[in-house]
Amino acid sequence: MNKKKRIPLNPFVLTGYVSPDYFCDRQKETDKIISALLNGRNITLTSPRRMGKTGLIHHVFHNMQENNDVKCFYVDLYQTDSLELLVKKLADTIPGFKVDVEPGQAEYSLSEIFAYMEQSDYRCFVAFDEFQTIAGYADKNVEALLRSYIQRLTNVNFIFSGSQRHVLENMFVSASRPFYQSTQMMPLGTIDENAYYMFSSEKMRKIGQSIDRDTFDYIYTKLSSHTWYVHTLLNRLYETGYETINKDTVDEILSDILLENEGTFQTFLRLVTPIQTRVLYAIASEGSIKEIQGKAFLTKYQLGAASTVKTAVKSLVDKELLLDNNGEYQLYDRFFGLWLVENVR
Repeated sequence: MNKKKRIPLNPFVLTGYVSPDYFCDRQKETDKIISALLNGRNITLTSPRRMGKTGLIHHVFHNMQENNDVKCFYVDLYQTDSLELLVKKLADTIPGFKVDVEPGQAEYSLSEIFAYMEQSDYRCFVAFDEFQTIAGYADKNVEALLRSYIQRLTNVNFIFSGSQRHVLENMFVSASRPFYQSTQMMPLGTIDENAYYMFSSEKMRKIGQSIDRDTFDYIYTKLSSHTWYVHTLLNRLYETGYETINKDTVDEILSDILLENEGTFQTFLRLVTPIQTRVLYAIASEGSIKEIQGKAFLTKYQLGAASTVKTAVKSLVDKELLLDNNGEYQLYDRFFGLWLVENVR
C-alpha cells in the first residue's frame, strides 16, 4: 500500500501540545516553574481560560522529562465532582497503576497512589489542572484531606492550575483554608509581543509568507494579546497561503470568524438582560476599563446608576462573559467583543 504524503502541521496549534518547535516563548515562566519544582516548591498557576497555561504545563513537563530521573503526570479535574473521580483520574494517569475506586475506599486508594509515587525511584511531579473544581465537591473535607497527604510527601511536587482565579487564589491565600501559603503563586500573563512576532514571522516565512511588525501589532492589540484568539487568527492567516499578510487580510479573516460564530454570540445575548448587554457593548467598545463605575464611563454609554452597573458586572463575571483582571474588565471572548462593537448599538 502506498503511503499518503503527510500534510505539514499548521504551526499555530490550537489544541494539545506537540513539541517545543510549536510552542511560543514562555521561557521565563518555564524556567521559573522548573526551578521551583526541582527545589521542592509547589506552584499555583492561575490565568484566564485560553491564555495557554495547559500548554505551558505540558511544555514544562516535556523539558523536565529530558532528565531520566523524573516522571511527570498531568491530571485534568475539570469534569470531576467527587474525591472518587479525582482518585480514579489520578490513578489512570500513572502508568501501570490502575485502580477501581470502590465507594468509601477513595481515601485509602489516594494514600496508596501517593505512597506509590513517594517510594518511586524517580522524582514525581503532578499537575492538577482546574484544581479549583474541588471546592465544589459535595464532600467539603477534600481540601483538608489532600493537604494532609501532600504536606508529608518529599518525593512528589505539584502544580495546582486553574482558570477561576478568585476561587483558586482564595484556596491558597485565605488563612482559613487548608492550603494556606503552601505554594508559590504564579499568575500567567500574556506572551511578550516581540517574542510572539518573531515566532509567528519565522513560521510564516517557511512557507513563503510575510507579516510585518505593524500588522502583527494590529492583531495583538485588536485581540488584547489573549493567546488563544491571537493563535486562532494566525492559524487562519497561515491557512490562506497569501504571500503577504497585511491589515486588509486580517480584517477579511476576522470577518469570516465573526460570521461563523454569529449564532453563538446571539445566544450569549439571549442569556443576559438589556442593561447587561449595554454594559458588554460599552466595555467591548473601550477594549478594557478600570473605572467601571466612573461618571465619565457611565455617561458616555448612558448606563444609568453606578449601583445598577455594579450588579450587572457581577452577574456577567459570574457567567464568564466578563473577565475581571484585578479590577480591569474585558470581554472574556475577544471575538464576541469585536462582534458586539459591529452589531450592537
